[in-house]
Amino acid sequence: MAGALVGWSFVGPRLPGAWRVAVQAGAGGLLVLVTRAPLGLRPPRLWAGLRLGAAAGGVAATTIVATTAVPKVRLSMSVRELPSAPGWLALRIPVGTVWAEEAAFRAALTTLGAEAFGRSGGRWLQATAFGLSHIADARTTGEPPVATVLATGIAGWIFGWLAERSGSLAAPILVHLAINEAGAVAALSVQRRQRG
Repeated sequence: MAGALVGWSFVGPRLPGAWRVAVQAGAGGLLVLVTRAPLGLRPPRLWAGLRLGAAAGGVAATTIVATTAVPKVRLSMSVRELPSAPGWLALRIPVGTVWAEEAAFRAALTTLGAEAFGRSGGRWLQATAFGLSHIADARTTGEPPVATVLATGIAGWIFGWLAERSGSLAAPILVHLAINEAGAVAALSVQRRQRG
């Protein structure tokens, strides 16, 4: 499964936007069903996930917004080609990226990895696969692939820890959503300021 998820990251971007969102979100849900991965989206685990996710997501979003004060970060945001804001913020990020990746990596792959290699091994497996699955994104955006793999692999490990700590996929979903949405809004704001 880890290999298939990494392989998909090279194929998926070739699909048209709406198809990609639908296929990735559906595949994430299907993987959860097939692996019988626990999501922890019912009380009391849900409340624990929401609390931990909201706190960590708030810190992450604030940090991302603060980095726009760094000239190199602003420059990187200003030259990126960005998708249409409404569809990107309302559909592609929350459904096509966050739900799809959390369901596939933190739920399904972690469940299979834990069965095969123990809880810690499962977390490392999903984090490694998550990092490697961002190679194609790094190439598309012109970011260094090795740094991207390391950064997203570390993020994947943290997301896995959040899910394990709270017992709910809600925690990594909220943090992942906060990171991606804050980054998107920051990039859109930087570009809007430059045009204005």
